[in-house]
Amino acid sequence: MFKRKKKTTTYKWPLKRKIVAWVSFLYIVFFSCFLFLFYGPINSFKEFWITSAMTTMSHQYLATWIYSESYIQEVLSKNSVVEVDEISDPSQIKFRKYSKTIYRNEYEKEVLTHEDDDVYKVIPISGNGYQGYVVAIYDPSRIHIATTAYLGERGESILTVSKREKALVAMNAGGFYDPDWNSNGALPHGTVISKGKVVSDYIDSGNGGGFIGFTNENKFILGNMTKEEAVKIGYRDAIEFGPYLIVNGKRSFFRGNGGWGIAPRSAIGQRQDGIVLFVVINGRTAASLGADMIDLCDIMENYGAYNAANLDGGSSSELVVEQKIVNNPVAGGDNGLRDMSTFWVVV
Repeated sequence: MFKRKKKTTTYKWPLKRKIVAWVSFLYIVFFSCFLFLFYGPINSFKEFWITSAMTTMSHQYLATWIYSESYIQEVLSKNSVVEVDEISDPSQIKFRKYSKTIYRNEYEKEVLTHEDDDVYKVIPISGNGYQGYVVAIYDPSRIHIATTAYLGERGESILTVSKREKALVAMNAGGFYDPDWNSNGALPHGTVISKGKVVSDYIDSGNGGGFIGFTNENKFILGNMTKEEAVKIGYRDAIEFGPYLIVNGKRSFFRGNGGWGIAPRSAIGQRQDGIVLFVVINGRTAASLGADMIDLCDIMENYGAYNAANLDGGSSSELVVEQKIVNNPVAGGDNGLRDMSTFWVVV
């Protein structure tokens, strides 16, 4: 006789139970990764996370929700910029025009290769995790500080200011008072000098840098000083911000990653031959995470800056050329722009 085979039945989980199981599994994986990254042995990640969050005004909660204040301060103390304690020596800036040139490196060739009547040249750049632009300006007498037309009331967009100034190039400049990270850009930090006149002088705890600007002789001077000393030096256009990256050809010293994390960046500098460099780095995107202070200093040094300083970055980093936005601003307003108070313009 033939024996009947017993049927084997496969248990099928209900769909709802499958979903719950997968969600639980993913939660365990996510939570394990979270604990490993944020509380594990990789100090470099924790330092990157804390310094990147704390350098912003609107996203510090990304660090403060996870770490204690004492640990955040410990990390920040290990990652900082120690500036060169000098004032720029204007005698070292000697304007010159080139005829035949032997370029010292590829960066110098990019700056110096241009038509005789060019006012500026835009140079796309890229590095480890970032993409951005260097703008070489060949006549520093055309550079000045422009401000919102409503100082003390509200800021303006860089496009609005650029059009009003008929600017060939415009870039954001200093920071501004930003209580609860929701200001309208009305009040710039510190002293602002435009075309030889002090147009704003608002001091608050957010100010944290020395003077950055040009004298009547079109020489770029960096220095920690009082407003009275700045006026006496003969600044025609200046703001207060920082940190300084290079002073008199000497790099700042960077503890750890420099303490400002990775973000969109803006900077300004001048070579010894008088050519001015604007730098704007895109950030907070998959294509370009951003740059830290060391990256920014390297860029300025590569392109020959003798004096250079960091400007307001993050969602303030904006570059406009011939009334068109060149970089990828991330402020979230119209065209990604935000209203601000001060701008460097080339007219």
